[in-house]
Amino acid sequence: MNELPGFSHPAEAQILARTSAEVRERARAVRMMIFDVDGILTDGSLWYGEHGEAVKPFNALDGHGLRLLREQGIRVAWVSGRKSAITARRAAELGISPVLQGIHDKITTVEDLAREAGLGLDAVGYMGDDIIDLPVLQRVGFAASVPNAPFYVSQAAHWVAGLPGGRGAVRECCDLVLAAQGRLGACFTASLSTLGGAIQ
Repeated sequence: MNELPGFSHPAEAQILARTSAEVRERARAVRMMIFDVDGILTDGSLWYGEHGEAVKPFNALDGHGLRLLREQGIRVAWVSGRKSAITARRAAELGISPVLQGIHDKITTVEDLAREAGLGLDAVGYMGDDIIDLPVLQRVGFAASVPNAPFYVSQAAHWVAGLPGGRGAVRECCDLVLAAQGRLGACFTASLSTLGGAIQ
């Protein structure tokens, strides 16, 4: 097993052994993690019925990762370019707030969120996958993306998940941030009733 000094749980060392020192330092500084929705929390598929958007697939592992971030004191927000009642419903299930939809000037929105939280952009992480996300990825302290993003977007990120959007990429990101801060181990020792009892 590859272990790094200073991390109490083996899972933390295993995750961080696969990341560069720069990425570890950037993830360690994150106090707010903001996520795009389509292509990040979903696989980007848009399913329509005769009355409009009918289905949007979310991943349960991602949902649990977001909950772990929040329970370890890291703020979580969603900022999406599209508007969807399904997105709002999923966010409500997970207790995610704020959830800002129909946002095209994402960098201004992210700056506002950081300012309201009393944070500089160096303490903000963002995960996105398209051109609309580039201004944010280029400004935040920790920029994350997915392998199925266009190459000119993913190359702007400090870190790219191994799994695609909607298929566990967000969980990888959450685990990395928690591991970098030495907080992932606490998630293993928390009671099942606190962390695992609810549907994610």
